Amino acid sequence: MLAVLTDSTCDLHPDTARQLGIRIVPLSVQLGTRSLMDWQEVDPDAVYDHLRAGGTVSTQPVTTDAFEEAYRDLLGSHQQIISIHISGQLSETVQHARAAAERLGATRRIHIVDSGLASSPLAEAVIAARDAVWAGATAETARQAVEDVRRDLHAEFTVTSLEYLRRGGRIGRAQEFFGNMLGMRPVLAFTNGQLKATRRVRAANATQDLLGTLKDRYGTTPLSVTISHAGRDPARIAELRAAMIASGLKVVKGRVQLMGPVIGAHVGPGTYGFMARPVDA
Repeated sequence: MLAVLTDSTCDLHPDTARQLGIRIVPLSVQLGTRSLMDWQEVDPDAVYDHLRAGGTVSTQPVTTDAFEEAYRDLLGSHQQIISIHISGQLSETVQHARAAAERLGATRRIHIVDSGLASSPLAEAVIAARDAVWAGATAETARQAVEDVRRDLHAEFTVTSLEYLRRGGRIGRAQEFFGNMLGMRPVLAFTNGQLKATRRVRAANATQDLLGTLKDRYGTTPLSVTISHAGRDPARIAELRAAMIASGLKVVKGRVQLMGPVIGAHVGPGTYGFMARPVDA
């Protein structure tokens, strides 16, 4: 039997992960003096409320000890583990996973994958691996399922406020000032394992720009589309859903996924994006 394990930056709700048979090990979120486990001990909106109040938030990767404990537990009931994680360009989590496998002397039984992704794209890759496993896949076939998702999907995000990127050290005060003055926002996408600004668009046109990019890329290809949003905002999520429906994309499967505490700590409340991947109609 092959177990599927990932980390909390996939932003799958713990209940959803349990239903899918996916084991999640949490990163941690530092809210002031409190260190809390991502998703398990802190809700995404608690992080956003803290940020809006001017508080500081930092994050820490999964520890080697936590991985060792999870691996030891799973190896008691499974022959092998496929362990799929946030990009090593964004976190030391995958390095700690490798260290734990080596410490256990189980590198042949634990197959560690640096997804090069995070948030909903990572969730998509993990779910694809889980589906492959349930269909009887080997570890190598499950790893290939992750690679297929990386190859096929396209995901872009944008922020509603530049403040949190500036507070996190990702842009300077001058960039924040001129971006706000001109009403411009970055469009962020995964490139070689890093989340980079690929272009800048006017805030008022950002949703149409992101959906237009997907339309240009996929045309009338049947798609699975995910709306990601930082914070529980039913009205805003409904707007994004309506825009997606009106975009002309051929959506045959879709979901809405909240960005979790760790991811949200770095991008701030109101961040949103669309991810699409071709699927059989």
